Amino acid sequence: MIRIDVSKCTGCRCCEAACAFHHTGSGGRHLSRIRVVNLYEIGVDAPVVCQQCAERYCLACPADALTLGPLGQVTVSPTLSSECGACTRSCPIGAIEPVDGIAYVCDLCGGQPRCAEACTQGAIEFAPGAGGTMSLAPFKRGSERLAPSHKRALFVRSIGLSARATWGVARG
Repeated sequence: MIRIDVSKCTGCRCCEAACAFHHTGSGGRHLSRIRVVNLYEIGVDAPVVCQQCAERYCLACPADALTLGPLGQVTVSPTLSSECGACTRSCPIGAIEPVDGIAYVCDLCGGQPRCAEACTQGAIEFAPGAGGTMSLAPFKRGSERLAPSHKRALFVRSIGLSARATWGVARG
């Protein structure tokens, strides 16, 4: 499981570039399976990545193109995919997004997530077998009609505001 510490993220997007380069050989961040959301209005930056949630909403793929891998990661079979978008609609935090007809979702880089390695601030941590699977049920209601980018923004707003409540007030 990849754990995110919102209080440490600077929004640098190195995680996106490392992910994209590992999977495609290109540094184009649009090819990444992790997406950084910058919410300047509340002062929070945070990456959004598959949480290997308790509900596994995405596995409701009608073509059975999404399955679970040995680390609990979601794997996508491009040859089975019907490109119907059910997985994209079902993920309540926008962690799945189609690129050229293929559902892009974190596959944990085979157990060595490049995003965690690239994060110099320690905001991304790979904790295999850490347990404590996150429930995304609170984010599910009404999310199917939203674009992945909007889902990500709502998720980051929620976790960001929760994190900010624990931060000390700056004195100046």
